[in-house]
Amino acid sequence: MTNDNSFQVRKYDFGPGLFNDFQNVHYAKDLWPIVYILSDGKVKEAYVGETTDTYARMSTHLNSPTKKLLSTVHLISSDKFNKSATLDIESNLIKYISGDGQYQLLNGNVGLANHNYYQKKEVYWDIFKSIWNKLRAEGITKHSIEHIDNSDLFKYSPYKSLTVEQREGLLIILKGLLSTSIKNIVVNGGAGTGKTILAVFLFKLLNTNNEDFNFKEFGDDETEFIQTVLELKKRYPAPRMALVVPMASFRKTLQKVFKNIKGLKSSMVIGPADLAKNNFDIVLVDESHRLRRRTNLGAYFGAFDIVNQRLSLDKYDSTELDWVIKQSDKAILFYDERQSVSPSDVRKNEFDKLRLLPSTKVEYLKSQFRVKGGNGYVDYIDKLLKSQLKRSDKIYNSKDYEFVLFDSIEDMLKEIKLRDAENGLSRMVAGYSWEWKSKNDKTVKDIHIGNVSLQWNSVSEDYINSPNALNEVGCIHTTQGYDLNYTGVILGNEITYNKATGEIEVLRENYFDKRGTPSKNDPSNLKDFIINIYKTIMLRGIKGTYVYVCDKNLREYFAEHIEKYATVKAVTYIDYQSVIPFVNAIPVYDLKAAAGGFSELQMIDEEDLDWIEIPARYKPSNDLFACIVVGESMNKIIPNGSVCLFRKDNGGSRNGKIVLVESSSIRDKEFGSGFTVKEYFSTKKVEDDQWEHQSIILKPRSHDSKYRDIVLSDEELTDFKVRGIFECVL
Repeated sequence: MTNDNSFQVRKYDFGPGLFNDFQNVHYAKDLWPIVYILSDGKVKEAYVGETTDTYARMSTHLNSPTKKLLSTVHLISSDKFNKSATLDIESNLIKYISGDGQYQLLNGNVGLANHNYYQKKEVYWDIFKSIWNKLRAEGITKHSIEHIDNSDLFKYSPYKSLTVEQREGLLIILKGLLSTSIKNIVVNGGAGTGKTILAVFLFKLLNTNNEDFNFKEFGDDETEFIQTVLELKKRYPAPRMALVVPMASFRKTLQKVFKNIKGLKSSMVIGPADLAKNNFDIVLVDESHRLRRRTNLGAYFGAFDIVNQRLSLDKYDSTELDWVIKQSDKAILFYDERQSVSPSDVRKNEFDKLRLLPSTKVEYLKSQFRVKGGNGYVDYIDKLLKSQLKRSDKIYNSKDYEFVLFDSIEDMLKEIKLRDAENGLSRMVAGYSWEWKSKNDKTVKDIHIGNVSLQWNSVSEDYINSPNALNEVGCIHTTQGYDLNYTGVILGNEITYNKATGEIEVLRENYFDKRGTPSKNDPSNLKDFIINIYKTIMLRGIKGTYVYVCDKNLREYFAEHIEKYATVKAVTYIDYQSVIPFVNAIPVYDLKAAAGGFSELQMIDEEDLDWIEIPARYKPSNDLFACIVVGESMNKIIPNGSVCLFRKDNGGSRNGKIVLVESSSIRDKEFGSGFTVKEYFSTKKVEDDQWEHQSIILKPRSHDSKYRDIVLSDEELTDFKVRGIFECVL
């Protein structure tokens, strides 16, 4: 049993003797709401549920042909739990266990809770984080919540709480699949509107056993949805399905996701040419705007012609869209004409013809789910790239999203690396304004801007997650479809601004994507493709987009409409009379003055402290504080003398995080006795289901090799405390 002040986690063997064990569990006997996890470590399968009648629910599971094969049950209980809380914790456990990748879930993906209730954020999210860390200690889960948040398994998991718009769209798709008069369903949606999520969700939905569906979160007004799902399952008890992904890199990523989902297989995710091998009941196409026609195909010409021959189609007139229609009884195409980025892409007019057919149903997704700037940011980017903004228009500004223009490529590189240290998944992406010379010679740099030389992505498949991605530059072909936290976008010399006409123009001679350049006889507009490329990559970043422009005229145009990066970041100190503690300001602690330790610092009267403005991208919290970090031991990330934002440590894994620590065993001349800021790593030993630190290593991150690891063990750990987790340099 694992204990915490707010909850308990109890582990039992899952079998007939379970009910004897429950005699001493008053939460089970007295019908309290609890959450539970059934699991088996050998087959690596699990099921998550919640109930107020533990005896009845466990009896049902012991009679289930699939769940009775599981071997262990963990009961999670608390006197703070109510029905809303357990539904929420159950939902979060399903989402994060799926993203963790340790276990395949037997759960269906319909009906995950997504409702507000009293103290959901203030109390129960912290309880969930503590539960998660206890489950890590039990070996049920492996990765931190922060790690999972950035993982593809989590981002593209089918275990999502759908919005009203998504659920309505899903119902239309389901009805279309049941209709005898509908053959094709075209789902239109811009970048970040959740097309991929809906595709994966639908795939899991149609490959889930009926007994695993969870409709308890559905109200009486949603009986139509439930009946439609059940009717569809009767129509397609074992559907022959494929998810077609035109881009090889993103296809590989989704294959990895499918491999970790119960009922799905990586072989279900295929390329367009694989359609020739089979006929399918249902074919879903993600990013269908990237399906190709017989133009600018390079080495793919041969394979393209062979598929047409196998399908008895004219190779000159047919496209990959024709393959989808021919090889499927039902086709669902997720489409965005503004993400067509190459002359080889199937033309818009072909999709227009398809949409006009009586046998085609059309649906629209409009809400923005990726970028925190929402539809306002999306519309602003559209107007910016279409030269529709006037000098008098208000510059885009949002407390939820960073959109910043850089005059220095060095500064943007530095900031992207800082965002990656803080948030992960921050990458540089550029337009195709430089040749890919390093493809054949890894010693060559491709991109030269002033004194900076960079290299294109060294791998084509899953570049975003590749080991050296932070030091390379991705392109449209290796980033389309992916989510990033921050994107550093380089607009190259193939795009400029004509001051006389007030229009963005392109310079064909500076564009080096050979397959992406229309021939002189091709009516395709190169400008449209290049604008679509930049719009697509400027909508990759969830939290922010940084921009550097090579062309002088275009840079000046952008400077009129994008907030410029401040080389020296100004920390705004607030006079105490204007301070509302932890609402509009946070305290700055002086570590060198901390003779009595950190606790003494926190006892200082508020009016005797310095207070600074809370950064716009952070929500006010009593957990936030700032310190001045001195010295060069962390200068790869934290410049000497920086004011840094920290968040109080609330437990959980700290491995790989930058931390502010206090210990009498630390003698750091730069910080003051007993304190240091370093990157944290630890080793643990486990005895009798309890663990303790074996050693803690505090690593410098400096350009100066004289700095060494600080290693603490045994009695040196007695008074060791993590006082804060580094958030960012202010």
